[in-house]
Amino acid sequence: MFKRLDEAQRQTQSAPVRVTVNGAELQCRQGDSVAAALFAGGVQACRDTAVNEVPRGPYCMMGVCYDCLVTIDGQANQQGCMTAVREGMKIERQLGARKVQA
Repeated sequence: MFKRLDEAQRQTQSAPVRVTVNGAELQCRQGDSVAAALFAGGVQACRDTAVNEVPRGPYCMMGVCYDCLVTIDGQANQQGCMTAVREGMKIERQLGARKVQA
């Protein structure tokens, strides 16, 4: 559905940023948001809903819909569309409702 333009693909290869997505390495372009990097890497769903565990993926790409929530470096509920990728970042699909900590 989504793919990088040729120029963007060349930029990815010239100065890549490497992140881990659900345990697999993904090469991204510096300046990409997490959500854009996931789309470019073929990842369609960022999270599953708390009710019925329906897969959800980025929708608005501007911080309004919250469908791009992911766990980043162990921190749940991070908006993928509002967070820039950085080298070594660990991104995980968020499953269900967040855990409440006492």
